[in-house]
Amino acid sequence: MKRLPESAVRGRQTGDGPDANILVGRARRWPPILCAMSLALFAYAAWAAHLVRPGGDDWCFLPVVRDGGLTAMVDKFYFRDNGRVVNAVLVWTYARFGVPGQQWFAPASGVLILLLLWAFCAAALHATGKRPPRGTAMFTAATVTAVFLFGSLNTYKTFYWPAASVSHTLPPVFACAAIVPVLRAASPRGRAFALFTAVTTGAVLGLLSEETTVVALVALACTVVISRSVIPAARRRFVRLWCAAAITGLVTGSLILYTSPGALHRRQSKNSSIMLAPKSLWESLNGFAHITAKCLTSWPYLGALAGGVILGCLLVRASPERVTRAKNEVLLIGSCILVLVIGGYACTVITYPAFRTGVMTSTRLWNDYLLLYVLFLVYAGALAARAWHRRGRRTRTALAAGTAVYCVVCLGLAVSLAGLESDMAARASAWDRQDARMRAQAAAGARVIPYRVLPISKMTEPFGHDGHKKWPAYCVARYYGVQDITNAAGKP
Repeated sequence: MKRLPESAVRGRQTGDGPDANILVGRARRWPPILCAMSLALFAYAAWAAHLVRPGGDDWCFLPVVRDGGLTAMVDKFYFRDNGRVVNAVLVWTYARFGVPGQQWFAPASGVLILLLLWAFCAAALHATGKRPPRGTAMFTAATVTAVFLFGSLNTYKTFYWPAASVSHTLPPVFACAAIVPVLRAASPRGRAFALFTAVTTGAVLGLLSEETTVVALVALACTVVISRSVIPAARRRFVRLWCAAAITGLVTGSLILYTSPGALHRRQSKNSSIMLAPKSLWESLNGFAHITAKCLTSWPYLGALAGGVILGCLLVRASPERVTRAKNEVLLIGSCILVLVIGGYACTVITYPAFRTGVMTSTRLWNDYLLLYVLFLVYAGALAARAWHRRGRRTRTALAAGTAVYCVVCLGLAVSLAGLESDMAARASAWDRQDARMRAQAAAGARVIPYRVLPISKMTEPFGHDGHKKWPAYCVARYYGVQDITNAAGKP
């Protein structure tokens, strides 16, 4: 029997026929092209940030930083609000520049998120031992960034509102970035740096976000439990040591936060004693079930799954030999789902005393574990592509399907961003006119001036709940240097 050429054998193994090498070459152009789509979304969203204007907690932060600087901000958080010292420092970094600082926060934090996720994805791909086409790591990072930031049910609060981003968007990204040193560590000095990073990042997160801290602790505990099965023996001891260092940092930061006067005041004012009451736990479970249903049926997250399918096809074509089932694939999938469920529910339990049924609508609170959800979808998509290949089917079919879905999701996100940009432009114009009027009235000596609410994306404005809830009217008055504000009627 005639022997088949090596290229034909490789083609049959990938399911793409004798011309598989040509297709592999074409596939190398996929990451830059698709990455450009995600980066274009990011560029457009970053450009629209010049339309951001203060709202919600911003009214309270801006005058504090203006009048007292960093010291006043740290004092406010540590002794009165919630104990989150690192949160206070991050708020100060942008609030010290006033409104322009808020406008530049979204582009600056977005670039930081993209770079940190790029480093994380590059390290994770390096750990697989394969050499995917150039640009694959950036494509994956851009996909995760776009879906996480712009696929949110409330992109304004996730990306544009600095107060929410500092508390719930940036922390999970910092947690991912802390994993990079342990994935890259290949020398005693590298391992020492990874341990140092684990402790310091853990302490920072403990003083920044209780919800991200809980998710990280669950993930680290799960890693230790399954380490015997999924981590090679040569690195198992170091990984366990790194997990212990990270847990130490998280617990240390959390204890400092928990014992702060601000955290004590928050627990008393929000009646946090009900957190572990049976009714609270049950209502939290109902709320988390509602959140889960929302996330599972939200179309933008298909972009992460499609991106994972594309990534899986690229990894398969980088190593065209027959792909076998990973020994602990089921264990890894189950562990990811378990961390998502336990971590997400724990976050809901923590926030329920303060928000009650609002945990089901305050989407910014979900971001502490939604980044993990997006990463899991990418991982699931890659596994699906590999399973498709393992059955001897053509990877170009899966690649074409994944690309089609990816493009549709990007188009849908572009339309959503355009609608949000239009709303932001209308509010910015009205806000600027009202700001000029209120400043003129304050300069003329008025002590009480009218304020017209300018809501956007469910942002808190004074005189909510049909005028019965005045917060943050006092902060608005302090911002303009007057005694009080009243609910204005008509246009400003």
